Amino acid sequence: MQVLDERGAEAVLLESHTAVSWYLDGARAHVSLAGPPVAGVLVHRDGDEVVTSSSEAARLTAEELPGDVRLHELPWHASLNAPESWFPDARSMAVLAEDCLAVPLRAARASLLPGESLRYEALCQVAAAVLTDVLSRASPRTTEREVAAELAAGLVLRGADPLVLLCSGAERLAYRHPLPTAGPLGRRAMAVVCARRDGLIANVTRWVRFGPASAEETGAEARIAEVEADVLDALRPGLPLADVLPVLQQAYPRHGFDADEWTRHHQGGPAGYAGRDPRLAPGVPDRVHEHQAFAWNPSALGAKIEDTVLLDADGPRPLSVDPRWPVVRVRGRDRPAVLER
Repeated sequence: MQVLDERGAEAVLLESHTAVSWYLDGARAHVSLAGPPVAGVLVHRDGDEVVTSSSEAARLTAEELPGDVRLHELPWHASLNAPESWFPDARSMAVLAEDCLAVPLRAARASLLPGESLRYEALCQVAAAVLTDVLSRASPRTTEREVAAELAAGLVLRGADPLVLLCSGAERLAYRHPLPTAGPLGRRAMAVVCARRDGLIANVTRWVRFGPASAEETGAEARIAEVEADVLDALRPGLPLADVLPVLQQAYPRHGFDADEWTRHHQGGPAGYAGRDPRLAPGVPDRVHEHQAFAWNPSALGAKIEDTVLLDADGPRPLSVDPRWPVVRVRGRDRPAVLER
């Protein structure tokens, strides 16, 4: 209710995957990964109301929602976004759209509860393990699409939805978001997974190399890990999120990269029920919270590092780890190295 009190409102309609899954404790409120949620939640001062269509009500009731929820079932062709049409009391309420409360809602879900943290860590470990499985079997002749297909299968078998699958072989390392093609991996490749389970999204990048590294490659890999380390070292509860951006901007030239490198790819940000919640950008109004998750992804040409971490009392702790994957020690933290085959 604090969010409503701060805005002088009586209710808010939650309509996004991020907010609905968070409020319903990880409920799967989707059918199409590209479509909007198939359920909405009207949160008001006397409780909450969940709304869905006749085609989804049975599954949600049986598999996703608590038994005491107030569920409103509408015809499949009706709008979920007009609460006054399915909850008469809403006609006398000052109902705000979710977008009007974006910043306080992000703050409300920023600090993960113990149960959420356990589920998130388990998912992040699954994402890391699937990447290990697939890249350990790959060869220079394996195609990018074969890698993506195996990643998707491994995630789905473990109950996770593959929201983003990227792969670039040696010929396509210039692309920051390399959608998979039929091209072979060649001597070096990057794979990226964003996987959702229980509403939470794990973000992980891994590299594989077939044959010895060049001095240029090992140098860039070490330096990009130092850029990430600067950001991880800066995180503390209460810090304005916008203050992290200058840390990144200064880290690139400090560690031998072009000063404009941060402009060529987004740098990540808080994570959890959204891939980035929000993405770090100039002027973001959010603050850093204890027990908040982050996924930073500093990158340069042919170099990138990305893991999902949780800001504990002792500092950032990587969640997306697999003991089979090689690591390097960077400022007291184990960080992912390149898998050399």
